[in-house]
Amino acid sequence: MKNPLTFNQKAHFMDYLNAIILGIVEGITEFLPVSSTGHLLITESILKSHQSDTFNVLIQVGPIVAVTMVFWKHILSLLTGFNDSQKRDELIKLAASFILTGIGGLIAKKLNLSLPETVLPIAIASLIGGVVIYIVEHHAKKKELSDNITWGVAIAVALGQLLAAIFPGTSRSGAAVMAALMLGLARPAAVRFAFLVGIPTMFAAGALQIKESIDLGQTAELLAPQTITAFIVATVTAWVSVIWLLKFVQTRNFIP
Repeated sequence: MKNPLTFNQKAHFMDYLNAIILGIVEGITEFLPVSSTGHLLITESILKSHQSDTFNVLIQVGPIVAVTMVFWKHILSLLTGFNDSQKRDELIKLAASFILTGIGGLIAKKLNLSLPETVLPIAIASLIGGVVIYIVEHHAKKKELSDNITWGVAIAVALGQLLAAIFPGTSRSGAAVMAALMLGLARPAAVRFAFLVGIPTMFAAGALQIKESIDLGQTAELLAPQTITAFIVATVTAWVSVIWLLKFVQTRNFIP
């Protein structure tokens, strides 16, 4: 007869199971117009598995790795095609949007804006976000959308990302995409531009949090097997999610 699992073994198993579940949730929601951080906190509440800010930030780096993998050819063409006016224009606007987001993010950090400890504010923000998506998509149906990325779009995407940083429960990618749609950018182009701006933005935020964790002596937490497991699962799940979403927006909008 097999010996039953000890209490410690069961706890160890649950730690890994929770990490896998959280990785899947993060990977699916990071690039959908819903708050991935909000869904992480809600899932943690359901699982009764409160994770540290270090865990939550590192797990969010996984999807950024995934979207970089998806867009690596486009990114490489932008970096090596500076003599092409169209590519140069897109790269400059991406950089400007990132810089604006970075400056605003540093200001938000100085103001000590942080995630709430309860689910209610996140739920309220998610409901408001759903209403905004419906209004923007309904408005977009009446407009002739363009693939041209204007300076207005670049600034609006930066402001959308800042909105998500200031108001917990707001989707970063969702706010950025909706901002671009409001200014007449076609949905596929809006999604692509928002995702591309999100790459340096989230890498920078992740690097800053990782540095702070190292400075606080939390290296062991960064390298914990459960954290690495969640990171890998989030990366793979996000890779599948991004590829699906890019195909979805070619023919569909975000209204259910």
